[in-house]
Amino acid sequence: MDWFQVIPAAYVALRRGDEVLLLLRANTGYMDGYWAMPAGHVEQGESVLAAARREVCEEIGVEIDPADLVPVTAMHRTDATGEPIDERVDFFFTTSRWTGEPRLMEPGKAAGLGWYSLDKLPDPVVPHEARVLAGLRAGTIPAVIAEGFE
Repeated sequence: MDWFQVIPAAYVALRRGDEVLLLLRANTGYMDGYWAMPAGHVEQGESVLAAARREVCEEIGVEIDPADLVPVTAMHRTDATGEPIDERVDFFFTTSRWTGEPRLMEPGKAAGLGWYSLDKLPDPVVPHEARVLAGLRAGTIPAVIAEGFE
């Protein structure tokens, strides 16, 4: 029996009042030129909370206590290509507490870093992340989102 598999990822919206910290993707082969939250894949044997903390530290150099990661939503999404790589489950968190000053840690993967008001996000933002950011702005977001399915 072949088991269905999805690729898990963790996203963290660092909040400073009504602002969110975004990175400008570059040289990754995926959504380069789009603004995005610090994020990355969950590694084998790693919890989604550990992945969120690790990715934030790797990408912007700050430390987050797991107790300060507030769950926002989970998104099951697909590009509907039938390819296993296109089946994803994303876990979105927000936090307004961290240690250190956010800075660009991987200049080979990101061309910029900035704070943006949820009312005035840069263009373009990675589409599935833009949906979550719009929910944060509106103050309402479903606990689970399915995207790309009929």
